[in-house]
Amino acid sequence: MDGSKIDGKKVTEETLLLQGYRKYSGEDLDIYYSKEICAHIGNCVRGNSEVFEVGRRPWIIADNGAVEDDIRVIDTCPSGALKYIRKDGK
Repeated sequence: MDGSKIDGKKVTEETLLLQGYRKYSGEDLDIYYSKEICAHIGNCVRGNSEVFEVGRRPWIIADNGAVEDDIRVIDTCPSGALKYIRKDGK
């Protein structure tokens, strides 16, 4: 799943926040999460526990991983509960 899109269209912060996603800001990448959509499969935590750690607040720290690695993990989310917006415009 492409974590930068919803229904084939690039996501925007406005759209994600209106749909109930919560924003976790990073220097180069913002990660968004929707607990209502999450199926709790755990791909994120298994993919990179430095970025995604459920026992920590905040549980997502985007800057604890490289941008490309964060994107790789987010793209494995089967439910679409994780999305991202790159700050470099790519």
